[in-house]
Amino acid sequence: MSYTIIVFVKQVPDTKNVTGEAMKPDGTVNRAALPAIFNPEDLNALELALQLKDRYGAKVVVGTMGPPNASEVLRQSLYRGADETILLTDRAFAGADTLATSYALSCCAKKYGKFDLILCGRQAIDGDTAQVGPQLAEKLNLPQISYVEEVISLEKNKVRAKRAIDGGFEILESPLPVLMTVIDANDPRPPAASKIMKYKKAKTRTELLAQHAGASYTDAEFIAEESEALKKKGLWINELNASEAGADLERTGLKGSPTKVKQIMSVVLKGGTFKNIEPTETGINSLIHELIQDHTLG
Repeated sequence: MSYTIIVFVKQVPDTKNVTGEAMKPDGTVNRAALPAIFNPEDLNALELALQLKDRYGAKVVVGTMGPPNASEVLRQSLYRGADETILLTDRAFAGADTLATSYALSCCAKKYGKFDLILCGRQAIDGDTAQVGPQLAEKLNLPQISYVEEVISLEKNKVRAKRAIDGGFEILESPLPVLMTVIDANDPRPPAASKIMKYKKAKTRTELLAQHAGASYTDAEFIAEESEALKKKGLWINELNASEAGADLERTGLKGSPTKVKQIMSVVLKGGTFKNIEPTETGINSLIHELIQDHTLG
């Protein structure tokens, strides 16, 4: 049996390089001020999906919500072995918090249709909330397994997965379809050179139109023909706007986001003063006496 796995990924700003220009006045991230990267734990989710493809013959569909240039993480996914990609992009999605993001992704999943698993990274480095995966499961009315390290078995109607918990792990079993969030417990495969050569020309509708902006032809037949040619070669990145995804605009972007960010900054922890205690009976007794005097003890 072949399975269909949807992996939702995100292009994120590299938070290692946060500067004072990293936030706009409206509390959203100024992505133009930071280099964009593939969210690390989403790569782990993609790797798990590709491992399941290798083991069970699954079809891997990768989706992302973001501006038009977020198509780069979809090409990166194709380079690694994904079979199909979807870009959810619209100005109406801008400024979304986790609630609005999970709603938009749920629309994308419903639009796609039948699937067996949805995989997400545990969290994105630009928010660290770990909320989108669980919220998406709730909106799709799916069972969920979070903090997944590996899939032990995948059968026609159920999956068994190992998830991390404080102090160890546990094995959970769930019926299909199910949503799982994945932690950094595997080593994502690098892009394959042969796939880079094949998919580097993969395009979205927006990219194709931009390529022919200002063209002299008066009709759209040539662009339509080129898009069909790209589809036949497997080089078409599906693109959905809010309307095509069937999204309610009142629930997307800033309108659908009750969370507001006041400020972001790079926090650097500096060491304070310290006192060296000799590992002797006299040194320990002196420390205990000092702690009692300042009421830390007693």
